[in-house]
Amino acid sequence: MSEHEARIVTEQGLDARVAAIVEPVIEDLGFRLVRSKISAANGCTLQIMAERPDGTMTVEDCETVSRAVSPALDVDDPISRAYHLEVSSPGIDRPLVRESDFVRWSGHEVKIEMSVLQEGRKRFRGTLLGAENGETQIKLPDTKSGEVDTVSLPIGDIGEAKLVLTDDLITAALKAEKAALAARGADVGDAGFEQDNDPN
Repeated sequence: MSEHEARIVTEQGLDARVAAIVEPVIEDLGFRLVRSKISAANGCTLQIMAERPDGTMTVEDCETVSRAVSPALDVDDPISRAYHLEVSSPGIDRPLVRESDFVRWSGHEVKIEMSVLQEGRKRFRGTLLGAENGETQIKLPDTKSGEVDTVSLPIGDIGEAKLVLTDDLITAALKAEKAALAARGADVGDAGFEQDNDPN
């Protein structure tokens, strides 16, 4: 898995501006940005999801990223009001943003929302069958006899893709995390770190 593989599924508007500020900082630390998102939670919350190239993210990693991105956000000041910064791992039912994500989580259930209509629709849910050449394939559930049961979707036209939480996914994700952390000699911990940022 490439450490510097570009994200294909990216943010829009102010979220994209924030991502442009924090992504180089996060990459300099050896992590990868998964997503940045501003929401109305707790008044205003900026959530930054990040991970190591091996897919792990410890509490200490979250603290490291938080300490590094805060000064960069203070300098550029993209959010005009006080906000709560939350740095976390992508979680088990994670967003898929790189082509390698679609390959890595092949065989698991996914929900995809397209930014451009495909086959006359924008929303798809099914079993991920991997990805290549900028397209992902999913097997659609409950198709009638004679209907096409798989669909190819251009990853560049995906607005949002997220794994669906299932028992199989939980088992696979925990096993992958344990193996990756063991390979690094790190402890397994709950990932997530929060702090308040007031631009005033």
